[in-house]
Amino acid sequence: MAVFLDTNVVLYAFTDDPERSQRAQSLLQLEFEVSVQVLNEFANVSRRKFGRDWSEIARSLDDLRAAAGAIHPLEVAVHRLGLTLAKRYDLAIYDALIAASALTAQCRTLHSEDMHHGLVIEDRLTILNPFL
Repeated sequence: MAVFLDTNVVLYAFTDDPERSQRAQSLLQLEFEVSVQVLNEFANVSRRKFGRDWSEIARSLDDLRAAAGAIHPLEVAVHRLGLTLAKRYDLAIYDALIAASALTAQCRTLHSEDMHHGLVIEDRLTILNPFL
């Protein structure tokens, strides 16, 4: 079964932090899924925080899209579920939207550095911090 990856995990695959980059790259070798939100956040942080140029970001996004088993769209149902999860689990809305996408994709594991390691959402999705 595929795992779902949060933006921070994907970003580390493209950084100069050797330990985190290696771990993130190993997760990209698995069967993984992401949402369009992850791709959008990746582009935003790559440009704003890392100062990468648009052609470099486009190449990285091409690689991510090619490697992903599935890329899930942002839909109103995911939005609604995300709002519910944000309230129920005290998550930031953007984290809750990624969790909602992972649930909708029927993934059992969401790798994220930003959410609570070990948290089980809706008795179906376990949050794991791969950098611990």
